[in-house]
Amino acid sequence: MKPAPFAYERPRDLDAALSMLAASNGSAKIIAGGQSLGPMLNLRLVQPELIVDISGLAELKRAEVFGGELVLGALVTHADIEDGRTADVTRGAMRGVAANIAYRAVRNRGTIGGSLSHADPAADWISALAALGARVTLRSLAGARTLAIEAFIVGALESALHPGEIVEAVHVPARAPAAHWGYAKSCRKTGEFAHAIGAVLIDPAAATARVVIGAIDTAPVVMTEAAELFGGRIDADYKQRFDAGVADAVLAKAGIDDAAQRHIHVSVLKRAVLEAAA
Repeated sequence: MKPAPFAYERPRDLDAALSMLAASNGSAKIIAGGQSLGPMLNLRLVQPELIVDISGLAELKRAEVFGGELVLGALVTHADIEDGRTADVTRGAMRGVAANIAYRAVRNRGTIGGSLSHADPAADWISALAALGARVTLRSLAGARTLAIEAFIVGALESALHPGEIVEAVHVPARAPAAHWGYAKSCRKTGEFAHAIGAVLIDPAAATARVVIGAIDTAPVVMTEAAELFGGRIDADYKQRFDAGVADAVLAKAGIDDAAQRHIHVSVLKRAVLEAAA
């Protein structure tokens, strides 16, 4: 299939892009890597009047460590992270996630900002960045605002972006030296969308844990204080203390009624916990 007709603009800078979006009154779509929007255009799932191509905007390609966190512009690609062209304050966590997104051709073009904006529940960055405690900065002509990832993703294919607003940058805090990281997903075959994701950031020294259950039919389940999954406390033996029954109850409360689906999600989450403890 071919997309419906649309106008095309390639702005010279971010302000010009934001002006185009504001003038479109919601009839424009942004394209960068195009790994999600391209197929949607061809299938006519979206039919914008205007495509704004931001792929050339240098302002959105920065990658720097500032104030104890990594700041990644929205146009940083998965391959940039995988190949180490950006700094890594997560001690390999982000590189590992990036290396297992889809296929290399997708990683070469796909961007971190585009992935978040699309808000696909099965996308890796949504769950991984929520577990890492990341935030996202959104910008429009009216200014900028910053949200936690778990506040930005409000549902399946639904984000907190307002009309005329784009993802400008992602802020990833440095991973504490004592913090353990685990990330696991279940796919029917390598490269396909996940149908279960588990991500954990556990710091036994600080007695804290962030746990995310992703690839469900809504926004990921994000537990910023996840001690209940480990018998009420986080310590060095958290692997033995992981309670699958509590995880199952959390999923049931989130609306996952199918017991088989809950079992898959709990199994994947347990894999993430075991990886963190390895």
